[in-house]
Amino acid sequence: MTLNELRYIVAVAREKHFGHAAEACFISQPTLSVAVKKLEEELGVSLFERRKGEVSVTPIGEQIVARAQRVLEEAGSIRQIARQGQDQLDGPLRFGAIYTIGPYLLPHLIPMLAERAPKMPLMIEENYTAALAEKLKRGDLDVIVISLPFEEPGVLTMPLYREPFVVLLPSGHPLNQRAEFDIKDLRSEEVLLLGAGHCFRDQVLQVCPNCLRRTSSDGTPTQTIEGGSLETIRYMVASGLGVTILPCSAAGADRFSERLLTIRRFDHDAPSRTVALAWRKTFPRPEAITALRDAVLACEMSCVEPIH
Repeated sequence: MTLNELRYIVAVAREKHFGHAAEACFISQPTLSVAVKKLEEELGVSLFERRKGEVSVTPIGEQIVARAQRVLEEAGSIRQIARQGQDQLDGPLRFGAIYTIGPYLLPHLIPMLAERAPKMPLMIEENYTAALAEKLKRGDLDVIVISLPFEEPGVLTMPLYREPFVVLLPSGHPLNQRAEFDIKDLRSEEVLLLGAGHCFRDQVLQVCPNCLRRTSSDGTPTQTIEGGSLETIRYMVASGLGVTILPCSAAGADRFSERLLTIRRFDHDAPSRTVALAWRKTFPRPEAITALRDAVLACEMSCVEPIH
C-alpha cells in the first residue's frame, strides 16, 4: 500500500470516473486502474462498483476512502511542517472565498497581506459554500472565508466582521422619498435575487420571505428575476429592472453616479451577516491563520464592524 495508491482511490471516489480521476492525478487511465485493482487485491475487498460509464463506491470502500483521505492529509502536514517549521508564513496559502465576499474583500486584503506576509501569496478560488467546504475537508484548500452559520466536523471557525445589508434602488424610485426605510416597504417591489445555491440568497429570504414571489395588482403571481452575481444584479437595478438587497461592501457606492443608484440603509432592525474564516483543526500553520485574520481586520472596509 502506497500513498499514490491512496491518492488514486480518493480521486476515483471524488470523480466517480476512472478517466477523470487519472487526469486529476496526471497519470494514464490504465496506470490508475492497475494500481486501484492491485490495492483491492491486497486488501481483499472491492472498493468500487464498476458499470459502463459510471463508478460508485462500495460501503466498505467509503470507509477506506475516508481513512485514506485522512492519511493523505497527515502526510501533507508532515511536508508542510518540514517546509514551514521555521516560518509558517513562508509558502502559498490556498484560500477560498464565496462569490458574495471574494470580489469585495480581496482588493483590500491582498495588498494588506502582501505587506504583512510577503512570502505567503494567496492561491485563490471562488465558489459556493458547499463546494468550498468539500474542498477544505479533503485538503484542496487551507482556509476559506464564508458567512456564518457554518458547521463541519473537524473544522474551526473564527468570526471576522459583521456586515449590514442595504437596499439598492434606482435613483428615481418612489421609495427614495420616504424619510425612513423598513424591510416591509419591499413587499410590493420587484426584488432581484441571486440564483439558487448562493447562501446570500437564503439570508435575504430569511429577512424578506415575500421577496421570492409576489402578486401583481390584478392578483396574478409574478416570478422573481434572478441574477448570477451581485455585480449583474447591481447593473440590473441601475437599468431600472427592480430593487435589491446587498451586503454593504457590494453596494458599489463608488461605481455609479447618484443619478443612477441610491443606497438606503434600514432604519430599524437592520439585517446583517457575520463573515468568518474556516480551516481544518489539523492545519499545521496556525500562524498563517492569525496573519490572515489580522490582515482582514486591518482592511479599510468602512461599512463593516470588525469582530476582535
